[in-house]
Amino acid sequence: MQTKGIKRIKWYHWGGLILALLLFSVWLVGGHDDFLYSQPIVQIKRVTNGHTSKVSDEFNNQDTQRTQILTGQITNGVQQGKKVTIENTYSQSRALDQRYHVGQKVFVVLHTKPKLKATIKESKRDQVIWLLVCLAVITLLVTLGGSGINAIVSMGINTLLFFLALQLNKQTDGGQVLPIFVSLAVIFAVITLGLVIGINRQMVITLLAVVGATALAVILSEIVIALTGAHGVYYESMEYVTQPPKPLFLAEVIIGVLGAAMDVATDIIASLVALKQERPELSKRALFNSGRQIGQAIMGPLINVLFFIFMAETLPMTLIYLCNGNTWAYSFSMNMSLGMLSSLISAIGIVLTVLLASTLASWGGIKAPNRKEQSKWER
Repeated sequence: MQTKGIKRIKWYHWGGLILALLLFSVWLVGGHDDFLYSQPIVQIKRVTNGHTSKVSDEFNNQDTQRTQILTGQITNGVQQGKKVTIENTYSQSRALDQRYHVGQKVFVVLHTKPKLKATIKESKRDQVIWLLVCLAVITLLVTLGGSGINAIVSMGINTLLFFLALQLNKQTDGGQVLPIFVSLAVIFAVITLGLVIGINRQMVITLLAVVGATALAVILSEIVIALTGAHGVYYESMEYVTQPPKPLFLAEVIIGVLGAAMDVATDIIASLVALKQERPELSKRALFNSGRQIGQAIMGPLINVLFFIFMAETLPMTLIYLCNGNTWAYSFSMNMSLGMLSSLISAIGIVLTVLLASTLASWGGIKAPNRKEQSKWER
């Protein structure tokens, strides 16, 4: 017994060392991949603080502006190795600008006439992003094992499909945004559930519950919006929209409701399958009631999570609107109305998912997994 314990500890030590080396490698590669970019990159070598000034606007909002003189070296492209000086102005509030430090890398636009100089576009953050991606992948693999691999594969495929959908929408000039993203939502559901659950009766029931709840939520919301004449729905408040905003908003809502519905449906149906395994004598009505109770327990926190995400996303711009003398009504309509509407539709989708998942699971004939499937789940 002692020998096995020692071997187990040594295995964990080796696993921890491999993970640490992997994270360090990702961090190191992310800091030396400048040659992969066609856009010029400058690494800041020295920062000199310039003058400071107080500024205010017509609404008496006070702020402080500071100037930095950044001396850096170009790290890629035909100008690699040359030094360049950049002037950066940032505010104390950091609402629309940023303060830079020694060692940071930034994407720049180079100007060669009359002499070489640069303008900063944005920071280079891929080192941190790759490190976080690596941590997420390791966490999934350590905690979920084989299921984690399926989750990673499904995320990779869904990301690729989303990119292809964006390209297709671009080629059609936004004229087919709804058909594209409705089809994408169904494909998302099939791929994700197929990889995570497997191709079986449970997957089919979950898929029907997810797609049905999403469709019903969007249809009901469209009926209400049409009956009220879209009063209070300000599609024009969507940012950076260069195509008809309403279809784009509906596409956004469909993807959002799909994610929430998938979360609820998988939890309820997986729980009912496990319950059926433990108590095969349960009636259909008892399973339905159990599914509804599970849904009641999880839908409250999930709806609140969606609301908190919406609040966190809209809070900064809403505060800026209020600080600039706008009324609560105008600030809400321009920043929060569409987010609130999206959250309400998602909440409707969650409630419908609870009913559909419980109904389909109880009356759709879910079965306890056989011994082969059970041993696979236990592994």
